[in-house]
Amino acid sequence: MSSISVPTRLEIPDSDKWDLTHLFADVTKWQEDFAWVQRTYPRLAEWKGKLRESTKNLTECLEFEKTLDLKIEWLYHFVSLQLAEDSANTEYLARIGQIQNLLTKIGETTAFLVPEIQAIPDEMFAKFIADPALVEWKTRLQKVRRMKPHVLSELEERILALGAVALNGYDDTFSQLTDVDMKFGVLTDETGHEKPLTQSSYSSFLNKRDHELRKRAFHQFYEEFQDHQYTLATSLAYSVKADVFRASARHHPSALEAALFPDDVPVAVYDGLIKAVRANLKPLFRYFDFRRRVLGSNELHYYDTYVPLVAEIETRIPFDEAIDQVCSALQPLGKEYVDALTEGLRGRWCDRYETKGKRSGAFSSSSYGAPPYILMNYKDDVFADVYTLAHEAGHSMHTWFAQKSQLFQDYDYPIFLAEVASTFNEELLTHFLLEQTSDPRMRAYIINRQIDDIRGTLFRQTMFAEFEKVIHAIEESGAGLTLDVFKSEYHKLLEAYFAENFVLDLQVDLECLRIPHFYSAFYVYKYATGISAAVALSERVLSKQPGAVEAYLDFLRSGGSKFPLETLKTAGVDMTTSAPIESTLRLFERRLGELEQLLL
Repeated sequence: MSSISVPTRLEIPDSDKWDLTHLFADVTKWQEDFAWVQRTYPRLAEWKGKLRESTKNLTECLEFEKTLDLKIEWLYHFVSLQLAEDSANTEYLARIGQIQNLLTKIGETTAFLVPEIQAIPDEMFAKFIADPALVEWKTRLQKVRRMKPHVLSELEERILALGAVALNGYDDTFSQLTDVDMKFGVLTDETGHEKPLTQSSYSSFLNKRDHELRKRAFHQFYEEFQDHQYTLATSLAYSVKADVFRASARHHPSALEAALFPDDVPVAVYDGLIKAVRANLKPLFRYFDFRRRVLGSNELHYYDTYVPLVAEIETRIPFDEAIDQVCSALQPLGKEYVDALTEGLRGRWCDRYETKGKRSGAFSSSSYGAPPYILMNYKDDVFADVYTLAHEAGHSMHTWFAQKSQLFQDYDYPIFLAEVASTFNEELLTHFLLEQTSDPRMRAYIINRQIDDIRGTLFRQTMFAEFEKVIHAIEESGAGLTLDVFKSEYHKLLEAYFAENFVLDLQVDLECLRIPHFYSAFYVYKYATGISAAVALSERVLSKQPGAVEAYLDFLRSGGSKFPLETLKTAGVDMTTSAPIESTLRLFERRLGELEQLLL
C-alpha cells in the first residue's frame, strides 16, 4: 500500500493558487500601508463633537473614514486570505493579530461617530440629507439613523469596541482546534491505498460506493470530535452567550431579533420558513425510504445519505473542465457575466486544492476594487465540488457587478442576498447538465444531485436554523448550555427531520458541535431562503420571461443599496410570503417523482 499525504503549498504550482499580488505586491507594501493607517487614524478625533455643526464637517469626516476603511479592508483581506492558506503559519497569525488589535483601537476612536449622527435633531438631519454634499451618503446615513434605538452612548460604544476581539475568541478557538489540532488519521480506500481523512476529504469518503468504507470514515471522523466534545461544547456555549450579551446590550428583545434587524427581516420570515418546511416533511421521508430501497439496505444511516444513487456513474472532472461546465451553464446571463467569470477562473481568482493547514470548505472573499477571490478544496472525484465552484462563482460575480455599480459605502450586500446569487448559479448548472444528456442514468444522477441539494440547503439548513433558535432561547431563559443540552436538543430535531426508519447513530448528535456556521449564529436560514428565491428567479430566466435577465443583473448590481426583502421584491420574489418556499418544496417532490420513474 502507498500512503498519500496532503501536499504543502510549496508542492503545488502557482497556477493552482490565488494571486494575492492584486492586493499587495509583497509583505513590505502591506506593512507600509499598515503603518500609514496606524499614523493616520487618530485624525478622526478632529471631528469629534463637530458633526452636527455643518454638512461640511459631516461630509469631510465620512470621506476621511472611507479612505481609512478602503485601506483597512485591503489590509484585512490580505491577511485573512493568507491565514486561510495555512492556519498554523505563525507569521500569518501574527499579522491577523496586528490588524485585529489595530481595528480595536480604531473602533475605540470612532466610537463617537454613530452616536453623534444619531444625536442630530430630526429636523436638522432632514436638512443635512437634502444637501447635495451628502447625496452619496444618503443611504448609509439613513441606515445609521435606523439603528438609533440600539446605539449606545459614546462610552458604552467604546467599551463594546474594546471587547469585540475578546468576545469573538470562541470562533478562533473552534477554527484552530478543528483545522489544525484535530487529527483524523488515514483510511484505506476501495483501491487499497491509504488516504488521509480530513475535514475536506470526509465528504469524498461519504460519496464512495463501499458501505463499509463510508461507515469507517463516519465513525473514525466522529471519534476525534467525541474526544474534543467538551471543549467544542464550551466554545459553542460562549458563542451563544456572546450573541445574547450583544443583543441585550443593544436593547434588542432577543439575539434572533438582533441578528435580523440590520437586514430589516421580520421574525415572521424566520418562523415562517421553519413552519413551511415542518409542514412538508413527508416528501423528505419518502425520499429517505426511496434511497434505502435503491441502495438495497434494510436500514439507512447518516453516512448513506450522500452517496449518489446511480452506481454506474462515476465522475472524475478536472478543475479546468469544471470551469467549462460552470461558464457554459451561465450563458443565459449574457456575455459580460460569462466573460468576466471565465477570465477570473482561468486567471488566479481561485485557490483550487487542499493543502496542509488550509482552511476547510469553500468561500468567496472580496474587498472593494480587488478580485473576488475563491477558496476551494476541489476534488475531481466529488461531483458536488462542481456545484461548489458554481456556488462560489455566484458570490464572486455578485461582488463583481456590485463593485462596478455602487460606491464603496453601498456595494457590500448582505448575506441574505448573497445566498440567492450563489444558489441561482447552481440551479442554472442543473438545467444545463440535464439538457446535455439523454442518458436515463445520467439524468437520474443529476436529478438525484438536485434533490440532495434541496435537501441539504432547504431542509437541513432549516433544521440548523431551528437549532440556533432553540439554543439561544435556552440561554435567554437563564438555563445553562452544556454538552448534554446541545446533544439532547439536536437529537430532538434529528428525530423530527429524519424518517422513522432512519438509524440515528449516537455520533450524529455531535454534528451540532462541528458546524462552523453555528459559531456565527442566525446565518444558515439564509441558505434556505436563498434557494427559495433562487429557484423563483432562475425559473424566470430559464423560461425567457421578457426582462428577466436584466432584472437579475440589476439585482446583482444593487449590492447593499437597499434592504434585501425590498431588493428581492423588485426582482419579482416576495419572501414575506411562504410562496417561494412552497414552490421549492414542490420542485423537490416533482424531482423525486422523476427519479422514482427512472430508477424503480
